[in-house]
Amino acid sequence: MAELKITQAKSSAGGKQYQRDTLRTLGLKRIGDSVVREDRPEVIGMIRTVAHLVTVEEVK
Repeated sequence: MAELKITQAKSSAGGKQYQRDTLRTLGLKRIGDSVVREDRPEVIGMIRTVAHLVTVEEVK
């Protein structure tokens, strides 16, 4: 299964609480943080929730 590199590009300040919670669940704490997660439906849903705050790259 493919993996996704998720990087926080924008601040969550001023955002809704569920968006901040989603970033924290993904493992992102501050701008510039990156995590690698499996390409699973649960992760895709979280990415869609905070799509305006993160950038996503496919990692092989």
